[in-house]
Amino acid sequence: MTKRDFAFGKENFILIAVAVVFIVIGFVLMSGGGPVDEVSFNPEIFSARRIVIAPIVTMLGFLLMIAGILVNSKGKETAE
Repeated sequence: MTKRDFAFGKENFILIAVAVVFIVIGFVLMSGGGPVDEVSFNPEIFSARRIVIAPIVTMLGFLLMIAGILVNSKGKETAE
């Protein structure tokens, strides 16, 4: 069986997987906080978790995704 030549190396796939986990965690942190009876206002939608922490975690995930795509693997050589 021959070895296949993938565009990404193992390190790239690990970074991309970690990035997906960060993005999912960020969106989970943003969820919730809706009104209980559809009429009243719930101030929980303005919590620090939803407007500060969750967007930071999500942006870190997107930055890691970009890094996972752009970083060269140690085992890969660039074509000249």
